[in-house]
Amino acid sequence: MENKTQDYQSEILAIIRGNTSPGVMRNKLEDYHENDLADVFSELTAAERRKVCRILNLDMLSDIFEYIDEKQAAEYLDEMDVRKAAGILSGMETDAVVDVLRMTPKEKKVLLIELMDDEARKDMAIIASFDEEEIGSKMTTNCIMIRENLTVKQAMSSLIGQAAKNDNISTIFMVTEDSTFYGALDLKDLIIARQDACLEDLIVTSYPYVYGNELIDDCIEKLKDYSENSIPVLDNDNKLLGVITSQSIVELVDDEMGEDYAMFAGLTAEEDLKEPLRESLKKRLPWLLVLLGLGMVVSSVVGVFETVVSQLTIIMCFQSLILDMAGNVGTQSLAVTIRVLMDESLTGKQKAELVWKEMTIGFSNGLILGTLSFIVIGLYIALFKGKTFMFAYAVSGCIGIALVVAMVISGAVGTCIPLFFKKINIDPAVASGPLITTINDLVAVVTYYGLSWIFLIEMLHLAG
Repeated sequence: MENKTQDYQSEILAIIRGNTSPGVMRNKLEDYHENDLADVFSELTAAERRKVCRILNLDMLSDIFEYIDEKQAAEYLDEMDVRKAAGILSGMETDAVVDVLRMTPKEKKVLLIELMDDEARKDMAIIASFDEEEIGSKMTTNCIMIRENLTVKQAMSSLIGQAAKNDNISTIFMVTEDSTFYGALDLKDLIIARQDACLEDLIVTSYPYVYGNELIDDCIEKLKDYSENSIPVLDNDNKLLGVITSQSIVELVDDEMGEDYAMFAGLTAEEDLKEPLRESLKKRLPWLLVLLGLGMVVSSVVGVFETVVSQLTIIMCFQSLILDMAGNVGTQSLAVTIRVLMDESLTGKQKAELVWKEMTIGFSNGLILGTLSFIVIGLYIALFKGKTFMFAYAVSGCIGIALVVAMVISGAVGTCIPLFFKKINIDPAVASGPLITTINDLVAVVTYYGLSWIFLIEMLHLAG
């Protein structure tokens, strides 16, 4: 796939840098997908980009700029005639236009908005009225809206009239006289319906929707649950403003996953390659200092059990096993809890049930893994370390019990810590990840060496 993309880039670059006439060059470039053409823009010089923008028509340029990062798009638009730039923006999806204009200097932005056509300017103003954290800022007005009381023939005529300006026609949205959202209709159902059929029978009135001022984080789970091409966005008076397309939903989910991944690492946001060193240090160093202190606590606890280690050196071989499994359980519980906490209506009883469930899962998994460890590690110590079977299975039994206890406690810790941070209004995704890892290390160390000291040394007298 990569080689194919590189070949396309070479072909497109050769066409642009060739000496063919504008008409021939346009015909050749129109054979390529807009995404492939967008990828090439960064390889062109400013003069070559201006050449391409003079040759291609506005509709195609608008489609190409849809695939270009908003920051780069703003830079490329700044290179060309301002009227041409305004024409390209007028043909783009309104949510993409808002993103590009956010990256444009204020003076240039005002001029571009003034030169855009009236309808595009009006649509953009609606989307720009929402904050970046609100779902309305990610919608597009590129959708078909039809009255709910039309006949099939009238609805088809209305569709044809709107399709020239709105190409997102796979789902048709029905509204009342005052633009209140009524339902949705699949284009296929409209096409195969008889002309005299009642449109009401074809409308899905239970179609999902969101309100424009809902926070993206609050409604992203709901959007992910539906496989629709577009989800309607309403204002507070239930009037249809636009739609969130499936492409936008995918981008939002990717952004959310990337942000959560960075947060699990103890960072406040995804870091950029161009970010200054000082900013990166400011994000990472505070967490590392906190974790350094906790790491010293873990190390000092290991020091408390120094006599245990000196009398039973073999138990050091299996310390990492206990630490890793406890850490894995804690991370799994954290991931589940973060996902559940997106539901703001969670009751205290449901939270308690979640903690209990994670502890139960930890116990069940610990019991299975502990039993396997008991059998396998016992054989390993007896056959490869030259110890008696009694000694081998006493040690492996201690390891198995430590696994069960550590995994149960880690399940509880991985659930309770994010619940606690949520309660005190600290983002659990930011604060929980590194802290849980360190606490689980502490739990695993105390559990493992504590049990080794009680059972193997004090009770079974296996020291030496």
